[in-house]
Amino acid sequence: MAGKTQHKGEKSLWDIAIDLSAVPAYLEGEEANSASEEATLVFLGSQNSGKTSIALRLSDRDEQTKRTIALEYSYSRLNRGAKLSRDVIHMWELGGGTSLLKLLEIPINPSTILSLVIVLVVDLSQPEIMWVTLETLLQSLRSRVDLVLKEIGDVSLINTLQERAIARVGGEHRDRDMLNLFPTPLVIIGSKYDVFQDKFDSEKRKVICRTLRFIAHTNGAALHFCSTKIDGLMQRSRALLGTTAFSSATLKREETKDKKFLVDHNKPLIIPFGMDSLEFIGTPLLPGGDTSQVSARTPLELWKHSYTSYFPQEKSAAPVKQADPTSDATYDETVIDAMRRQREEELERYRKLAEKRAEDAGKQSGLHMLS
Repeated sequence: MAGKTQHKGEKSLWDIAIDLSAVPAYLEGEEANSASEEATLVFLGSQNSGKTSIALRLSDRDEQTKRTIALEYSYSRLNRGAKLSRDVIHMWELGGGTSLLKLLEIPINPSTILSLVIVLVVDLSQPEIMWVTLETLLQSLRSRVDLVLKEIGDVSLINTLQERAIARVGGEHRDRDMLNLFPTPLVIIGSKYDVFQDKFDSEKRKVICRTLRFIAHTNGAALHFCSTKIDGLMQRSRALLGTTAFSSATLKREETKDKKFLVDHNKPLIIPFGMDSLEFIGTPLLPGGDTSQVSARTPLELWKHSYTSYFPQEKSAAPVKQADPTSDATYDETVIDAMRRQREEELERYRKLAEKRAEDAGKQSGLHMLS
């Protein structure tokens, strides 16, 4: 059967598909609606703080959570608006609290730096490790990002990241000169809000909330509280991460000023980028109430003294050694496990043989000495 005649000037479906695939990602308007975007989200924070649950909600997957082993990768495709294509989120989750920070060099690298979003999750129910966890993670994150930028050595790229960071908090923000803006978008999520709300009195909640606001604001971060048991808060966190991931290049404070803004310590904090200020946050609370007796050289040291006065930090913020994951039925792999058992048996036989040989050699040496 003869095919339908294609008139001169008409495009076939194949031609149209080729045209669509050739649209550059940076174009605006209707053409850009057919171009997919990619973002890289790195989740890290306290152990058992709910990082996996937040990542699963972002990708809209209804799965049972399991313990994160070292560094885990997943991805998700999201539909946004009227776009013809689906955007891709690459999600990396670092397990082990503060003990495996060397692995940050895998997701934070020259190829991801422009699309990178850091999601730092802290467990609100454990204030006794909160400061040291935040301090350790932020220092490691800054060191890694600085190393990547030094490796790239592109001044224009560094300027681009700085301009984006300033745009997120607002170029005219009253505190701009007092902030140490994180180079890429940073979102701090306080998890287990339901436990936090019931566990602490109003005074302690105020200390925790003000401290987190100070850390988030001075780093140019957004701050949200959430709980896996409060669906509305999880939905807000999901929306925040999705918006941040695909607006990191263009997000400006003016675009967030009409969003929900909540700073009452008796309610879950919701603070978009650039919406807080040092004046709104106030001065750090101290048990004695007199800051003149505190020998702090910087505002950060003063806030640290205040927070740790209420919540002395555990010295071992690094997690205790976890159980061997190979004995966890969640990670069963029949073929691989059989090979591993075989290798372990071979190693045990070799160990016993080596011990026997060493014992025999010792006996022979003793006999020679006697003769």
